[in-house]
Amino acid sequence: MITVFGSINLDLVVAVPRLPERGETVIGPDHQAFPGGKGANQALAARRAGAVVQMVGAVGQDAFAAPALTGLDDAGVKLDTVRRLEGATGLAFIGVEASGENQIIVASGVNTRVSADWLQATLTPEDILLMQGELPEAELISAIEFGRAADATLIWNPAPVPSQKCAALAGDVDVLVVNRGEAEELAALLGLPSEPEAFASAFSQNDVLVVVTMGANGIYAGKGSQRFRIKAPAVDVQDTTGAGDAFCGALAAAIDRGDQTEAALKQAVAAGSLACTVTGAQSSAPSQSDIQKLAAEL
Repeated sequence: MITVFGSINLDLVVAVPRLPERGETVIGPDHQAFPGGKGANQALAARRAGAVVQMVGAVGQDAFAAPALTGLDDAGVKLDTVRRLEGATGLAFIGVEASGENQIIVASGVNTRVSADWLQATLTPEDILLMQGELPEAELISAIEFGRAADATLIWNPAPVPSQKCAALAGDVDVLVVNRGEAEELAALLGLPSEPEAFASAFSQNDVLVVVTMGANGIYAGKGSQRFRIKAPAVDVQDTTGAGDAFCGALAAAIDRGDQTEAALKQAVAAGSLACTVTGAQSSAPSQSDIQKLAAEL
């Protein structure tokens, strides 16, 4: 089973002709609301990719709580470990331009009070613990410690990139997934080379599977002496929001099934690419059958 320790938000999305510069107002014709949060997005993506998934996180006791959980509930993600805390549910404000690129501002709400202690009664050696970077760093550090103590498989997508203290744990997980910008930030914090190949090599010597995603240019990954370069398929990009989360969820699901590394990476690339063809984060997470069909062509 995959246990996702992460944020739960409601995304408010505005389509704009172009993304605003600093201090500028750009007007869009309408807005849409989607369930979101990197933790919830990855949980739903893993579930649609065929895994059994439970979500560990929190929502508030406000009007945004129910719609924030709708996608997870409909997909069959286990929500017994989601707590309802007094306060505001997390919100993300997302502008998406015609090219599909986006800008995001997040109001964390009760995500700031999610505790790693909630994991202690849930993790087993058969579990995968999937984490991101939208929860308090102290809790992420504790979650990695709990995961190690439980002998679970740890997958970390440090987005956004944490401080140096938390970043130093990047070599203590089993799978590290970053985009090109996050790799550069982590490299600067840890005194490592920032180019994808050299960055991956720095961690993969410890048998960590390191994946650097590069958008339309695909991925570069390394584990031990193995190296992988997988190109992304050409797709009709509508919205890149949630593509990275679809990648992480599908990768976790493939690892949970016991797929070989190359096959798991191809499924993750396929999922991330397919997610770009649909608007919204959770609404764009593809099904297992669609992922496997596209992955077979890579």
